[in-house]
Amino acid sequence: MALVQNAPSNLNPVKRQKTAAAPSAPSQLLRFEGHLHLRQRLVLATISGRPVRIDKIRLSDDEYPGLADYEVSFLRLMEKVTNGSTLEISYTGTSLLYKPGVITGGKISHDCPNSRAIGYFLEPMIALAPFAKVPFHLTLNGITNDNVDICVDTLRTVTLPTLAKFLPTVESQIPLDLKITKRGAPPSGGGQILFQCPVIKSLKAGVTLTDPGLGVKRIRGIAYATRISPQMANRVVDAARSLLSRYIPDVYLYTDVYKGAESGKGPGYGVSLVAETTTSVLYSSECAYQPRKKAVQEVLKEGDEIPGLSLGTGAIETKDDGDVDDEQVVGAAAKPPASTATQDGILDHLQNDYTFPTPEDLGIRAARLLLTEIRKGGCVDTVSQWLAILMLALSPEDVGKVRVGTLTPMAVQYLRDLKQFLGVVFKIAEEPAEDPVDEEGNTRYTSLKGGVVLTCLGTGYVNVNKNVT
Repeated sequence: MALVQNAPSNLNPVKRQKTAAAPSAPSQLLRFEGHLHLRQRLVLATISGRPVRIDKIRLSDDEYPGLADYEVSFLRLMEKVTNGSTLEISYTGTSLLYKPGVITGGKISHDCPNSRAIGYFLEPMIALAPFAKVPFHLTLNGITNDNVDICVDTLRTVTLPTLAKFLPTVESQIPLDLKITKRGAPPSGGGQILFQCPVIKSLKAGVTLTDPGLGVKRIRGIAYATRISPQMANRVVDAARSLLSRYIPDVYLYTDVYKGAESGKGPGYGVSLVAETTTSVLYSSECAYQPRKKAVQEVLKEGDEIPGLSLGTGAIETKDDGDVDDEQVVGAAAKPPASTATQDGILDHLQNDYTFPTPEDLGIRAARLLLTEIRKGGCVDTVSQWLAILMLALSPEDVGKVRVGTLTPMAVQYLRDLKQFLGVVFKIAEEPAEDPVDEEGNTRYTSLKGGVVLTCLGTGYVNVNKNVT
């Protein structure tokens, strides 16, 4: 894959007119605008073999126009996992032209920048790995847990089991596995993971995921701590268990304390929770501590009102004279913030949605997020909706169904992009109404309204890259 730093060449007008006359041609160039959904469009372009051009990437951003450092790093990763791909980037970085090649796989190592976590880079690789030429042995270095991207624990316990439901049973010495060899907390990182995935010829046919089960039968979780007192992880576990045990009694949360070289480059702690229903449907939530940082999203002037912080962020303690204390950040029992900002108060105004005053606050937040996810219902977790939609579209030519809770914006955009890249159209129907009372007269758990059942006819995608043995 050649990474060329020049302006994308314009298509020949004659060729452009010929291409427009054949919309079903695999080589037709697709055009998009903006930096949003960059990863999924490159993944779909690689799978479908269709070139894609993306323009106006942060064109209106005067300070940082064009591709960000983590997006460039992701393009470098795509270069390593494919062969024969070409990528042209404009001088300003606001336009790129990508012509996909062959997914090769193999032993690959990549260093992720600390601006995004490993989950940002690993999610697209999970979708590409089954269709590679040789099995994946992917090593990624960077931040393993933060509150921006999905953490590696959720990918291991929820996303990979979701993918396994669509993979056929194959005799392979390479398992579908994700190992966390080092933890890396923000902002310094230092973590490392190893992702392995076998290659397949085609997916299962007619996968149907429409039964969420009678309810949650057990809850498991893991709380980690790196370069910090192990008591932090224990306090997170106690707080989360105190809330979840009121829902069901089968709750087991474990602690994982890392020391030495395996603990990364900085201190941190967090928790990942997973709930399993009677039909093996998985719901997840996660939360990690991050060092507090100064707000850069808005600029305050003297005399402006300091906005209050949202739930779970802590609050800035104030003095009787209205000045903001320089250092102390307290929880929900804090006094209300000062009504006007002084110059010193502006400089010390801290805002971070995940700066929890205590580990107990972090544990309670994660438990509430898990209960909210359970309440949404469906047969696929929110973070795995896109993967289930993609696998259904690539499955053999048979009808597949999946029942999901409220569709996320990412899943909605995936449905639109699949229609452009693969020509797949999903039928979307409201989930069937559930009887709130079972045959014995007991009250049955029902999910929130807004869930849908997605149905489509697979494209019959075949992995032509796989080696014939």
